[in-house]
Amino acid sequence: MKFEQHLSQQQKQVQKLAMTQQLQQSIQILQYNSEELNAYIETKSLENPLIDLQANTSHSDFTNSGSRTYTNEEYNYLNQIPDDQTSLFEFLIDQIHLNYRDTYLRTLVLFLVEFIDLNGYLTIDLEEAARQTGATAIEMLDALTLIQQLDPAGVGARNLQECLMLQIERDDAAPSLAYIVIEEEFDQLANRKWPSIAKKFKVDLSDIQKIFDYIQTLTPSPGSIFESTSGIYIRPDLTIRTKDRQITVLSNKKGAPKLQFQQAYFERMQAVEDKEVQAYIQEKKNEFEWLEKTIIQRGDTILRVGKEIVERQQAFFFNEDRPLVPMTLREIAETLDIHESTVSRAVNGKYLETSFGVFELRSFFSHGLANESTGEETSTSSVKRQLQRLVDNENKAKPLSDQKIVDLLKEQDIDISRRTVTKYREALGIPASSKRKRYDK
Repeated sequence: MKFEQHLSQQQKQVQKLAMTQQLQQSIQILQYNSEELNAYIETKSLENPLIDLQANTSHSDFTNSGSRTYTNEEYNYLNQIPDDQTSLFEFLIDQIHLNYRDTYLRTLVLFLVEFIDLNGYLTIDLEEAARQTGATAIEMLDALTLIQQLDPAGVGARNLQECLMLQIERDDAAPSLAYIVIEEEFDQLANRKWPSIAKKFKVDLSDIQKIFDYIQTLTPSPGSIFESTSGIYIRPDLTIRTKDRQITVLSNKKGAPKLQFQQAYFERMQAVEDKEVQAYIQEKKNEFEWLEKTIIQRGDTILRVGKEIVERQQAFFFNEDRPLVPMTLREIAETLDIHESTVSRAVNGKYLETSFGVFELRSFFSHGLANESTGEETSTSSVKRQLQRLVDNENKAKPLSDQKIVDLLKEQDIDISRRTVTKYREALGIPASSKRKRYDK
């Protein structure tokens, strides 16, 4: 028996996309917002001796989420706010040491403060606190009372009802019945069972309305003020300039760190007759050049996408009602001949500054809503704005029902169902008509 072995060698070509580490980092850099990019560059500058990071000290491009630009005088004031902002915990501790003597009761107060969350609420049950400290229930209640006398008003509350009562208790301008209504009829007030409350306290519905309006001015999270300054300020990536119905889109580079190559250090290291040192310094030079190029490409991509968005949404920048035409990521991607995911990364967390506000680029994208009668498309954002306008201008004594809103929108050539109106109303945070009714005199 013969055994034959046939060996053959074949060459096969396979096309495969391998994502290199630098490509992954390039994608990540495009996705970063301004603050994340700055943090990334700072980290790279610590790792690479050839990167000299020079901060741009201009602050003219800092605007807050309320769409306001700060003047130099105002910025100087803002700049005096320390970076190490006092936390709620530190603020309470300072008050305790300042106002209360070193007694056993103060020890219990200091114990309870450890269980005040960032919103200002007590997160431990007093019975459990008493068990852990060996104190009596009365002693723990006394300690909590001392905490509730501290600022901000409402701190140390165990629930929303108590939080509101603590704030009312300190406010001389509070309506006379506000405290007792919250204490005895909190759920009834929240559920707008006002006729029964008015009957119980022998007052008019307009008096209950005043109490309800006053409650809206109180804060449900007294501790949140100590976290509120973080993340307020936005550095826009793009700026809009309009003149004679012409729009110019500018890349906003002020305030961003600038990369500078350490040429002298590079030449010194290159002169060292050590192959490992030379290889290391060349690697760091390549990294600098790549980082510089990638940051420029990021800015160019955001600018290109921004310009195309503005071109398609010109009515938004000139008309007071700020209409948006239906627009998708795919449409922008096809026009610019880039991938849809690239557009998505270029608009998320990137902001456009105008004379009337600051807007995230992704907010300009809206799917179309087909009009059944005309066949034309209206953006969902435009429909929501019309809905919001109708509610804002309604007679609050007789608020519009969802069906009435459908009818009014139809008069504006917007033909949608009542179910869609309900969906949009809820998305806008607008209560049902029964919850919007007011009882003013």
